[in-house]
Amino acid sequence: MASVAPIDPPIPVPDVEGADASARGLPRRDDLSWHQKLIVDSSAVADLGLRTAIASVIGAAMLPRVAAATLRPSQTRAEHDALEFYAELGAARDPVTSFPAPTEMPRVSTRAANPFAEWIAHGRVENIRFTSSHRAINPALRERRSAYTRNNVVHAQHWLHDDGPRPTLCLIHGFMGSAYLFNGLFFSLPWFYRSGYDVLLYTLPFHGQRAEKHSPFSGYGYFADGLGGFAEAMSQAVHDFRSVLDYLEHTGVDRIALTGMSLGGYTSALIASVDDRVQAVIPNVPVVTPDAAFDDWFPASLLVKLGNRMAGTDSDLMSAASAYHSPLNYPPLVPRDRRLIITGLGDRLAPPEQAEMLWEHWDRCAFHWFPGNHILHVSQPDYLRRMTRFMRGFMFG
Repeated sequence: MASVAPIDPPIPVPDVEGADASARGLPRRDDLSWHQKLIVDSSAVADLGLRTAIASVIGAAMLPRVAAATLRPSQTRAEHDALEFYAELGAARDPVTSFPAPTEMPRVSTRAANPFAEWIAHGRVENIRFTSSHRAINPALRERRSAYTRNNVVHAQHWLHDDGPRPTLCLIHGFMGSAYLFNGLFFSLPWFYRSGYDVLLYTLPFHGQRAEKHSPFSGYGYFADGLGGFAEAMSQAVHDFRSVLDYLEHTGVDRIALTGMSLGGYTSALIASVDDRVQAVIPNVPVVTPDAAFDDWFPASLLVKLGNRMAGTDSDLMSAASAYHSPLNYPPLVPRDRRLIITGLGDRLAPPEQAEMLWEHWDRCAFHWFPGNHILHVSQPDYLRRMTRFMRGFMFG
């Protein structure tokens, strides 16, 4: 394996020191240097603007459904029934029932990626695709969800060594952030590839090539079908990634580490409670209780409250339904010494308190913070080195 000190990220960021959390958790404000306080405060202010912009986009996705509900009361009843369905599943706390495993090996087709992707990786890159075998967990939504033809084709990009298979680092992107190029550069994946890893970038439902025709933006489908649709998108995200694991296992891969950012961090933490084939998990700026975090996401939060009022849904039912896809609802299957959480102290889209809740649930495992926000990962080289040290022993030991 190559040197453990990663190259400087292609996207330059200020190098202001972060650190591992202490036994009591994240640092208090008084524990920070003046320089760290300045970065945290300024990045938090910047994140508020980004949060409002993203919430506006999500609100635009939700608006047609809320408007339709005012004209068709039966639709509001269906949403209420759906939340009760997921609340019942969540209350059982059984990942086997909540997230059934794929029952068939995916029939994967591969083709060489474009030359630019190979130039970025400095190696062989393939785009893979296969038909999703996912069926909506809620029978009432199966017909509608099966009609999403583009979404029901799974896509991923695979960076391979010719002498493979190698230990594989899988990455799950964030909401609206599915571009392979952006994720490859942002997470310095060419360096991980040169360090000996094969790399796989997984595309979440309704993103990138999985976005339905005429979708106004990548990720639109996550919220277009209301909270029941979001639950099914999470169900499909887990199911389809498990099919990817089946494929990797079939090709001889026996060591897999999983990381993800934001929505991808949420998804990766959930997968770590569902499938024991993941050797290590590293959620990056994750949300773990989206219903609570969403309360601050103006103006989308207003539409959620309006929709709940029309459907006669209270916050308790919404929280109970959200538990179905929260990693806090299930015990992790990845061993404690193979869990690492990364968070930004200035993050206001996925506030650090969310990561701290996951840390408590995960038996106070390894926990690293940086003084930036959701997008500006200040001292990113520091946490890339932390990831490298964390994974090296069991991925290449």
